[in-house]
Amino acid sequence: MKKILGISAFYHDSAAAILVDGVIIAAAQEERFTRKKHTPDFPVNAVKYCLEESGLTIDELDAVVFYDKPLLKFERLLETYYAFAPRGLRQFVVSIPVWLREKMFLKKLLYEGLEEVEGYDKKSFKLLFPEHHLSHAASAFYPSSFQEAAILTIDGVGEWATATIGHGKGKSIEIIKEMDFPHSVGLLYSAFTYYLGFRVNSGEYKLMGLAPYGNPEAKQTLEFIELIKNNIVSIKDDGSIWLNQDYFNYATGLKMINEKKWEKLFGFPTVKPDGEVSQIHCNLANAIQKVTEEIVIKMAHEAKRLTGSDYLCMAGGVALNCVANGKLIKEGIFKDIFIQPAAGDAGGALGAAQAVHHLYYDQERIIDQSMDQMRGSYLGPDYSRKEIEIAFKKHKAVFHYFDDFDTICKQASAYLDEGNVVGWFQGRMEFGPRALGNRSILGDARNPEMQKKLNLKIKYREGFRPFAPSVLAEDVEEYFDLKAISPYMLLIADVNESRRKKLPDDYFERDLWERLYFERSDIQSVTHLDYSARVQTVHKETNPRYWDLINAFKAKTGYGLVVNTSFNVRGEPIVCTPEDAYKCFMATEMDYLVVDNYILKKTEQPDWENREKWIGKFKLD
Repeated sequence: MKKILGISAFYHDSAAAILVDGVIIAAAQEERFTRKKHTPDFPVNAVKYCLEESGLTIDELDAVVFYDKPLLKFERLLETYYAFAPRGLRQFVVSIPVWLREKMFLKKLLYEGLEEVEGYDKKSFKLLFPEHHLSHAASAFYPSSFQEAAILTIDGVGEWATATIGHGKGKSIEIIKEMDFPHSVGLLYSAFTYYLGFRVNSGEYKLMGLAPYGNPEAKQTLEFIELIKNNIVSIKDDGSIWLNQDYFNYATGLKMINEKKWEKLFGFPTVKPDGEVSQIHCNLANAIQKVTEEIVIKMAHEAKRLTGSDYLCMAGGVALNCVANGKLIKEGIFKDIFIQPAAGDAGGALGAAQAVHHLYYDQERIIDQSMDQMRGSYLGPDYSRKEIEIAFKKHKAVFHYFDDFDTICKQASAYLDEGNVVGWFQGRMEFGPRALGNRSILGDARNPEMQKKLNLKIKYREGFRPFAPSVLAEDVEEYFDLKAISPYMLLIADVNESRRKKLPDDYFERDLWERLYFERSDIQSVTHLDYSARVQTVHKETNPRYWDLINAFKAKTGYGLVVNTSFNVRGEPIVCTPEDAYKCFMATEMDYLVVDNYILKKTEQPDWENREKWIGKFKLD
């Protein structure tokens, strides 16, 4: 029985995961504990949690595994500066001392981080370093229900690789083909993220959410696509790309792009953070999204050609682009696709542990043909009745306990039907960037005002940001054109034609905000401007409590779906503890909070109108 701890750290989205005999016992991001979004710090708290959940000490582990090879990454850094010399001297001077002082001595940093967790004997376990993209590939293939599959990993950059095509068979993974730095789909998308005023490594999902506001048929959008392809990126038939480094600064500079060249090419200045969004920005977002989809689909075709497989597994940050994933499903290249829910660097902690378990220790895989091994991605901490009440009493909260969970579901569904916003906190926290019904804020998808209310009064974020539907898995085809399951909210599907409302002929000529609030379907608050929705299918097998709530809402209203957004405000990580949940509840205009079998009403709370008292100071994303 092998006991393996996986760690990702020191870049962004630090996390830890633990396997016992190949079974995922626990996994969590460090940000949830420290409340610092995307923290790169060694995941002391996440490691502590994983050890507690498994009942192990560090000395009882067989291996501690880091998710990439730092010396290979350092080699890439040196060779890049050499290749681009004399460009990049400034960044070289800034970054090399940091590498020499910290990253080159990563073993020492890891040992010191573990020492913060608890005392241990270095000789009791092996310290191992699989490659970055192998960690991604392992996180995608090993938890899947496929005996054999093509594997596609796409992100910014690992050591050298920016994308790989692999082939998984049983317990083995072979990397067949890779694309290397500086040519990167992830960095291309991040460059547009930066240009349009969003934060790199954080705001890419905002760019994806902005894209549907662009007019795909507009002359300007089509011209933008041609400008991108003719000047910035050359796309090969196999999906590999060549990026014109004259337009970029990420290889040797301190910014993503050469702003003057971009501004000359596209005709508008770099958007400032939180700057005003206009139609030209939406059209460019639409253009780069279309280009990205084309690249991903070509890569998938190449993966099919090289492996001959009927199945595909995906990981890496670009695998979180659910619009591209939805298009990939529609292409029908593969019979089925599995996407790792923690597809970014956090999931690398899990993949690193799995790679060592199966490849280094040569352990057989456990395959369940009916479900994947991620257990719904509910791999984080949960809290006892005593812990919940202590958190409430600390803040003199007024709460009501119900023995019968059916009563909870009926009450909560009634609140939703009345137009209220409900904080929903149940069981184990999700692993990965999506709230999947255990740390969620819920609303009524039928309510045409719900998107506006959630964005402006609950999340305090940009009004254009879309919301996802959580739908009973057995009812998904009643609402969406989706033949696959989507338990991890990683697929976009179109709202069924029968539910749509006709748009006026001059729709795309109208003001951006007028279009946003124009009624498009009978599930308005989860219907994007292009009639798409980011779907989560809710399965009784993995989340019976969330399924029961939505089923109760269906019994009351006839609709087996709700609006689901993550339980946090802008710039804050998703809540972890009952106390986090209560603070967020009090800092927003949320109406009710449900924590396990407890219900709290906002207007019954002490000093409930004084939101300023509860608002945390989070760095805006």
